[in-house]
Amino acid sequence: MMKHAFAALIALAASVAPGFAFGDCSGGDKHASMSCAEGTSWDATTRTCIKLDS
Repeated sequence: MMKHAFAALIALAASVAPGFAFGDCSGGDKHASMSCAEGTSWDATTRTCIKLDS
């Protein structure tokens, strides 16, 4: 009986572990740091680097 309970516990842990591993990655846009080339700036609307007017 103890072997079955232990096996069930291991199976449960293995099934939820990937959720914990990727759980911290939600909202990647909010944490991402974008860098653009000199003379350009990040435009959040188009999600691209745009040339700055001099």
